[in-house]
Amino acid sequence: MNRTSTMVVRLVGPAACALLLAVAVSDGRPPLAAQASSTPAKVPDLAGIWDGSQRARPINSETAPWGKDNFPVLNERGLAHQKVFDEALSPKYDCTPSTPPAIEYDPYMMEVVQWPDRVLLRYEKDDQLRTVWLDGRKPTVHDIGLQGFSVGRYEGDALLVETDHYVFDITGFDDYNGIPSSQQKRVLERYWREGNELKATVTVEDPMFLRKPASYTTRWLPAPRGYKLMAWDCDPETSRLAVQYLPPKYK
Repeated sequence: MNRTSTMVVRLVGPAACALLLAVAVSDGRPPLAAQASSTPAKVPDLAGIWDGSQRARPINSETAPWGKDNFPVLNERGLAHQKVFDEALSPKYDCTPSTPPAIEYDPYMMEVVQWPDRVLLRYEKDDQLRTVWLDGRKPTVHDIGLQGFSVGRYEGDALLVETDHYVFDITGFDDYNGIPSSQQKRVLERYWREGNELKATVTVEDPMFLRKPASYTTRWLPAPRGYKLMAWDCDPETSRLAVQYLPPKYK
């Protein structure tokens, strides 16, 4: 083996790992998928069907989960969008699903399925399925969408999730308060168990509309024994009928 070959072999070892790690953290916020450990992390048991109804927490509204202590601080663009927001524009009346950070707090059941390379979050609300990739894969242009692209890792007793690659959504932050979200939205979630409860802290960054990140913490209780997620089965024609009963903001 010549000297050049020896240098290549050496760079494939610890030096290369250090170099790759340095590149990953160079932007100040290492992506979850880029972080690795020499010893596998202990996997916390988060699996099951979880009840997010009024049994577990206050129902979502203009003050929940966003109250006076954690209400998002909007910039001028966010305030302008909020001012002109009309409830009749809400995509939910056309059966468009909720998106983070709202879907996590919707008062319905959620199922967590843990596989070696991914975690599946199945929401009874809107029949939504979010995939949190644990295998270090990178997003492509085909991964831009309403639910974004999620990567994660286990750390201690928790699952950490980072999601980006969202599309603009007129109620992508909160439809009760008329707060939109942009393609720059980034959502960080931390899930952990406390006894029989599943808890999560959800943090949102969106410099297009927010002056600083906003977050809330919530919980789920175990679903009744034998419970199965029910089909949402939204009908756009029936859903749109509700708009006629809304107080008109513009004539």
